[in-house]
Amino acid sequence: MRIGVSPPANVVVVDDDPAVLGALKFALELEGFAVASYRGGAELLAQKHLPQTGCLVIDFKLPDMDGLDLLAALRKREVRSPAVLITTHPSAILRKRADAAAVPIVEKPLLGDALLDAIRRALRESANLA
Repeated sequence: MRIGVSPPANVVVVDDDPAVLGALKFALELEGFAVASYRGGAELLAQKHLPQTGCLVIDFKLPDMDGLDLLAALRKREVRSPAVLITTHPSAILRKRADAAAVPIVEKPLLGDALLDAIRRALRESANLA
C-alpha cells in the first residue's frame, strides 16, 4: 500500500440474480470499492468471518429469506455495517419496515447514481458515528 492512500471501502452485495450481482460488483469496483458478493442470505451467514466494515447492499427478494430478515440476522451476529436495501416497487409496509430498521431503499432498476449515492452517504454517516 502506498503511503497516504487509504484502502478501498468494502461493499458486500447480496442478490440472487447473477446478472445483477455481476453488474453491481463490476460497477462498484470501477468506483474504487472492494466488493464481496453473495447469492443469498444463507451464503453470507455461512461465512466464518462476517464483514465488520463497509456497506451492505441487500436485495429484498432473496430465495432463502427477505433482505430485512437477513439484516436482522446479521445484527444479531454483531454486524453493524450500514445497509442499503434494493428492490422493485416497495410497498408501504416494506417502507415502514425499512424505516424501522434505519435502512434506505433504492428502487430497481438501478439507474443513475442513486445506489452509489446511498452507499457513499451510508459510509460517511457510519464514519461520523465512529
